[in-house]
Amino acid sequence: MPASSASAAYQVDLSFAAGLTKGLLNPGGTPPGVNRDDCKLTPDKPRPVILQHGTTENRLANWSGMGPFLANQGFCVFAPNLGYYNNIPGLDYIEKSAAQLSTYVDSVLAKYPGVSKVDIVGHSQGGMMPRYYIKNLGGAAKVNRLVGLAPSNNGTTLSGIANLAKVFGITGVVEAVGPAFAQQIKGSPFITALNAGDPTPGDVKYDVLVTNGDQVVTPYRSAFITGASAWTAQNGCILEASEHLQFSYSTRVQTKVANLLDGRNRSLPCRLVLPYV
Repeated sequence: MPASSASAAYQVDLSFAAGLTKGLLNPGGTPPGVNRDDCKLTPDKPRPVILQHGTTENRLANWSGMGPFLANQGFCVFAPNLGYYNNIPGLDYIEKSAAQLSTYVDSVLAKYPGVSKVDIVGHSQGGMMPRYYIKNLGGAAKVNRLVGLAPSNNGTTLSGIANLAKVFGITGVVEAVGPAFAQQIKGSPFITALNAGDPTPGDVKYDVLVTNGDQVVTPYRSAFITGASAWTAQNGCILEASEHLQFSYSTRVQTKVANLLDGRNRSLPCRLVLPYV
């Protein structure tokens, strides 16, 4: 019988720079321990975990830390690349990306007959976009938990969008770069519609994890939404200085995510994490 992902010690990258480099060199690549068709669910980890990347990021850039970390903890971890616009992931209309996520969730569930729900961990747009899937595309019946890492739940200021565009060397008017940029601006019609009514619908557990050093989702408290648990990485750890892009590479954040997913109480490490931008 194939071993679960807990049987291997996969390399966990600790910096966004390392993940970004891998993602640029191998845009279609997959982090170690992720997308393993032979991974077996266990009684304490009964659902597959889907990692959803953010705007302009692919799964290698976003998840070369979180993916192998969760795999080392015994989770069955999967991650798509989706939302391509001008050959860049996560830039297409968010509604289209959510439809692709819906198809991907179904494909993952098909690997596990009898399992009806997944857990989703998403970063930035990837923590917000699944809410559209849950609210409008039937995802409420297929998602047990949505953990958003610095999610753009209420949009962000133009300065935040511009900061992200600068990191990836994208010039010009941000609205023209890709539809998802414009849709994530605070007060956009998309964000307004997404948050109309119940922002956390269905029998889904919602969690929002943030860093007070966020330079993309600004102000960082705009990630919070009614009905979701809230956690700030700096609470109890003044050494934690990760910003938006480094956030998913923090071992403190990774451990918090693992605890949310399987209900364990692993001690949260408090280590010096420097901002990337």
